[in-house]
Amino acid sequence: MQNRVTLHQITEAIGAHGAWKMRLRNAIRSRSSDITSATASCDDKCAFGQWLHGPDIDAATRSGVPYGVIRRLHADFHRSAGNVLFLVERGQAEEAEAAMNGEFTERSEKLVRALNKWKGELL
Repeated sequence: MQNRVTLHQITEAIGAHGAWKMRLRNAIRSRSSDITSATASCDDKCAFGQWLHGPDIDAATRSGVPYGVIRRLHADFHRSAGNVLFLVERGQAEEAEAAMNGEFTERSEKLVRALNKWKGELL
């Protein structure tokens, strides 16, 4: 049962984190966001982050390499998203676009690759 919950959470995370691209693009275009840069920077506010930091993951999983990698990449992803929104908040749309197309995209792709790898290991 633990694997099914894990697989579900990972699948949901891949979709949810993909949606961040649209959210950030909209924020850059509209020069505003419904979420602050400070909140976006926190890796424990989204549903996946709450699960990742919460009590539902057993000790063996937490001590494994995949969990540690995902946790680090997820935090990096949120710091990058927060940086894009910080630039939007400061009115720096061009810089926000550059950050999104650079660091954010790189970190997003790394996270999704790692999530897919972790998911594959659980099948």
